[in-house]
Amino acid sequence: MRFPLLLTAALLPLATAAHGQEAPPPQEESETAPIIVTAARTALPLTALPLTAEVIDRETLARQLQISGSVVDAVAALTPSFSPARQKLTGQGETLRGRSPLFAIDGIPQTAPLRDGSRDGFTIDPFFIDRVELILGSNALQGIGGTGGVINQVTVSAPADDGWSARTVLQGTAESGFRDDGFGGKVGALIANRSGAFDVVVGAAYERRGVFRDGEQRRIAPDGTQGDLQDSDSLSFFAKAGVELGGGVRIEAMGQRFHLSGDGDLIAVAGNRANGLPATGARGMVQGEAPENLAESLSLTLTADDLAGGALRVRGFWNRTADIYGGGIFADFQDPAIAPIGTLFDQSQNISRKWGVNASWERGLGPLNLVAGFDLLTDHTVQVLAQTGRAWVPPTDYRSIAPFGQANLALWDGKLRLAGGLRWENVEISIDDYQTLWFYGPQQVGGGSPSFDRVLPNGGIVVEPTSGIRAYFSYSQGYTVPDVGRITRAIRRPNVDLDTFLDIAPVLADNREVGVEVKRGPIDASATYFWSDSNRGQLLVLVGDVFEVQRQRIEIKGIELNLTTQTPIPGLKIGVGYAHLDGRVDTNGDGIVNADLDGANIGPDRLNLSADYTNGPVSLRLQSRTHFAKRFDGGDPRNDFGGYTLLDGSVSLATNLGIITLAAQNLLDKQYIDYNSDTQRPADNLRFFAGRGRSITIGWLGQF
Repeated sequence: MRFPLLLTAALLPLATAAHGQEAPPPQEESETAPIIVTAARTALPLTALPLTAEVIDRETLARQLQISGSVVDAVAALTPSFSPARQKLTGQGETLRGRSPLFAIDGIPQTAPLRDGSRDGFTIDPFFIDRVELILGSNALQGIGGTGGVINQVTVSAPADDGWSARTVLQGTAESGFRDDGFGGKVGALIANRSGAFDVVVGAAYERRGVFRDGEQRRIAPDGTQGDLQDSDSLSFFAKAGVELGGGVRIEAMGQRFHLSGDGDLIAVAGNRANGLPATGARGMVQGEAPENLAESLSLTLTADDLAGGALRVRGFWNRTADIYGGGIFADFQDPAIAPIGTLFDQSQNISRKWGVNASWERGLGPLNLVAGFDLLTDHTVQVLAQTGRAWVPPTDYRSIAPFGQANLALWDGKLRLAGGLRWENVEISIDDYQTLWFYGPQQVGGGSPSFDRVLPNGGIVVEPTSGIRAYFSYSQGYTVPDVGRITRAIRRPNVDLDTFLDIAPVLADNREVGVEVKRGPIDASATYFWSDSNRGQLLVLVGDVFEVQRQRIEIKGIELNLTTQTPIPGLKIGVGYAHLDGRVDTNGDGIVNADLDGANIGPDRLNLSADYTNGPVSLRLQSRTHFAKRFDGGDPRNDFGGYTLLDGSVSLATNLGIITLAAQNLLDKQYIDYNSDTQRPADNLRFFAGRGRSITIGWLGQF
């Protein structure tokens, strides 16, 4: 019998729906503060909701950031059903439960579904993040894009008491071997003040990332097209200010800017897949502009805790991203009117602007809790070729209007809860007449304004017979739109009219899950079984050199198990997490799934192990991630995955001047091939990327 089955049998009696990756120290139940997940858009505690959620708190996040440096890496390290992080600027192929998650900052969507540039995990410096909320599984709680779940990054706020406070970070990172080009560092500071009704937080952070090396001390090849984290610089600014107007009314403004740019002096050298030799990096200047990422967000939030007997929350927001990708003399970019075929260099830039309003009103009527709300979202996206000014993806406008309502009824003193709601999505996409690039014809395409509306239901039952033990069953429907940009830019037929050609029928994902939870004394354990399907899912398929979208039936099922417990050894806590994912797709259109989802669309099975030990001011952590081997039925056998195990560690010392941490990622300097590279493009020796070898970070986190 396979080890995962034994693990399942061992953990099921303790199973729970996860409260978070890190359990708090043992304490009396009466002292345990309820966990509120703001991304769920209710003030009810997590235990009252029929869903699986996790919260990565500030302490846990800070420790993971010392190890790996990014929120994406932290989520990937702590969440078994999140696919292995690519360690690149792009998140293409990174999935949660086999589907794309929606990234958000304080509920502001960062994902650009009209032309998904896959940079949404790198739109804010993690130094400004207080905690990360994860809601696993398809849902429409935040609107478009949450087919795999929601990853909401909640920003820092001013302290509760009057006065000044400050937080600083200073850290340095080196690759194993301590070569000059592998050194990196980060410095950041936050200053906060609360004075009566007013509060403000202002901060800045700068990070320099050196060259990454694999376990054999070779430079890792940069992703010259999608962009890379290594050999880059980022500069970020953050500000938040609020005022209490009395009577429970508050106005709060937030703004942040994140800019990451590669140096442009590292180029890829082809490896050899047949011999297991990864592509490497060499010094040299890239042609054109180096890949970069720019993200800006503004929001204004009004809360009124006592309006008509309920609590009102209204947030208006604006968000802009401008992402530059690496260029080349690609066939798609050629045009004999500009330069001879085979000589024209160009590179794309994805520009997306959003603005919207999220409004909700929540009221309790005895055992019944009601939430009514309204969301408005607009998105304007265009993908241009930066060197010649041509539009690859035509300017596209998205407009969504979505009223919604939720109800939660507590029966028998909360031992049984019935929850459910509806969201009515009304969507229109508008595109003017345009001409495709020469490579596709060129074709004259008639614009249009296709639209759809859908009612998206959710519902569930929560049973909590005694405090700390609960079970639930839920059904929820999430949606996104197909990557319209990939469709419109590649039209090869003449006389196309988008009102009749463009299929924007939403990708609807039906998610069902059963969860059990035990959170008693030293034990915090969970088990969840889920299954989801979409009749017309969105699948990334590699056609030639470019991924295209295909609409196919997709079925996914899986198990998630988590256990954290104090041991008889004082100060020692151990954790186990496991996820099994099985994804199937209908490749021939007969309505029956007949092949496995490939590595671009689903992650492997995963086992996480961790041990935390605290003794006075000293804290130690060891964590391992085992990605099990995976074969893809119906796929190219060259894309089968061999699996690997990585070990990370950190030690922290709390002093009067702050916390000093020494951390290591890939502590044993394991040589391995990145999961996404190993399972895609079997004939491409240039994109055969190794994973990062051992990196060591020493840091100081001060609070004043």
